[in-house]
Amino acid sequence: MSKTQDTGSPGAPGGVDPKLLEILVCPVTRSELRYDRAAGELVSDAAGLAYPIREGVPIMLPDEARKLDP
Repeated sequence: MSKTQDTGSPGAPGGVDPKLLEILVCPVTRSELRYDRAAGELVSDAAGLAYPIREGVPIMLPDEARKLDP
């Protein structure tokens, strides 16, 4: 699975720099993240968390993450 699924342009709202996606990992599990462009989130399937992206900046704080439905 590729981390860089349709990233859009980095300057666009919700767009994330593809190079940044290559180095980011989940802060809880240290596992790979999946970019969900439609939701504007970085998803950690291993942790069951979705980290928001605000103004192109991933918010990688577990307290800010949304818990995924089982």
